[in-house]
Amino acid sequence: MKTLPISILFVTGLIATLHAQGPLDSALLMKPTVDAWPTYHGDYSGRHYSTLQQITTENAHSLSLAWIFHTTNSTDGAILGGDAAAVAAPGRGGAAANAARGATIKAIPLMVNGVIYVSTPGHAYAVDARTGQSIWHYYWRGRGAIGNRGMGMYGGWLFMETGDNRIVSLNAADGHERWHKDLVANGAGDFSTTAPVIIHNRVIVGVAGDSGTGRGWVESLDPETGDLQWKWSTTPGPDDPAIRTWPNAEAAEKGSGGIWQPPTYDPELNLMFITTGQATPTYNGRSREGSNLYTSSVVALNPDTGKLAWYYQFSPHDTHDWDATEVPVMVDGVIDGKPRKLLAQANRNGYYFLLDRTNGKSLVVKPFVPNVNAYKGLDANGVLIPDSAKEPSPDGTLVFPTSDGAVNYPAPSFSPDTGLIYFNGSNNASIYYVARDATDPTGFGRAQEHHTLYNDSSLYALDYKTGEVKWKHPWPGQGWIGGTYPGALTTAGGVLFSGDPYGNFIAFEAKTGKILWHAPTGGISNTPETYMLDGHQYVVIGAGDALYAFYLQ
Repeated sequence: MKTLPISILFVTGLIATLHAQGPLDSALLMKPTVDAWPTYHGDYSGRHYSTLQQITTENAHSLSLAWIFHTTNSTDGAILGGDAAAVAAPGRGGAAANAARGATIKAIPLMVNGVIYVSTPGHAYAVDARTGQSIWHYYWRGRGAIGNRGMGMYGGWLFMETGDNRIVSLNAADGHERWHKDLVANGAGDFSTTAPVIIHNRVIVGVAGDSGTGRGWVESLDPETGDLQWKWSTTPGPDDPAIRTWPNAEAAEKGSGGIWQPPTYDPELNLMFITTGQATPTYNGRSREGSNLYTSSVVALNPDTGKLAWYYQFSPHDTHDWDATEVPVMVDGVIDGKPRKLLAQANRNGYYFLLDRTNGKSLVVKPFVPNVNAYKGLDANGVLIPDSAKEPSPDGTLVFPTSDGAVNYPAPSFSPDTGLIYFNGSNNASIYYVARDATDPTGFGRAQEHHTLYNDSSLYALDYKTGEVKWKHPWPGQGWIGGTYPGALTTAGGVLFSGDPYGNFIAFEAKTGKILWHAPTGGISNTPETYMLDGHQYVVIGAGDALYAFYLQ
């Protein structure tokens, strides 16, 4: 028997140590993000703010590339899961479409104990957070989806949703599957794209879809076994008083309201804040008269029981595809001289909302883009009143904003240092059509919708208390959904990280919007994150099939 040289044994042992430094300490979920990014939003607040300050407004111009990691759709060397006989599904979200466009990173990766965990539809990867080298690759053989937002982590276990509506648990150390469960009956038209979030010993997952075949829901699973703990549906059943906001139980049953965004969570209130998708049929509201609760809303649920504490509807009777699945950001602020627990959201419908997160009371409802025209004002409860003249029509109705929204799912950032909320937004319009014969509308229930050639997008900075635009950086000639990418990150160093629709990753001065540095990465497809490792503050961003990491050399 041959023996390996001591030097080789040492290097091998060092690599193993670097790649397997232990499970996630759940206490990290309650702390500001510093030496880990342990959950989708970094922490439970949704602020995408870090107390790290090695990178500052004074030295951000010296950022350098640390490494690049490319995802792959190749299964060579991958750990395989799912059905070996799975056939690529045609159309929206099919595996063939994914292969054609590459493994685009829409997820916000986790970083725990020196390892990055990132996912794309049907794929999960472990990557060395110091070097960008691949550690393992898992591939789920099944239908793809329009995206995958990321993974959740509990101890040494990872959890990921698949496009064909499964939840998969993996061992973080080696990527091997522990178990998988069906979220929806095989063959259903729903999509499962959201990142699981771990609260206590509960894996919180959501199911989305906009085909008009059913309702969305959120549920809690046991991390050990995957067994169901509770389930809450996003449209009401016959015994829920909210059923009065639908014409009948059948319309509510097919009403969708899917879950596309992970929740935020307040441990003191023990409430999680979940935002819901639009009602279906999406553009044809004639078969679903009423406000259509709980679609296009935020709901506060107890994570231990799934019980509803309160709700607020951002877009009653939405007929413009303005789902509310933008991040509900927790802010602890002062209103009228009193400390308040607040919940802020820049919504797809073009309005900024500030709520009391203890009870859902509306405090601020203010448009942040100038041309919004689908509402007539507010009712006595501070809820928008839809203008029926702006509903889709056979001849077309011009409405601001576009069906892609004034904002979309990329995460905003709130800096407690500046009191500003940052996001990329788009002030654009669509012409909305609906079929003349809509006696039995299903799905989207429309002939088509057309984006105008009016392009006006910017990076916005809003005062969280008032919704007033303090500054914005315009992106000339850009509109539609591209004007709402990417997400944003702020730090205690006074830096705002985001990007433009032209493919540049940019560091701004958070207070003023002054550009400090930029790097051409190509089209940015997720939200940046930051962590400290071995004395270096890294900033990581996804662009297409690649993760880019930057630091100060």
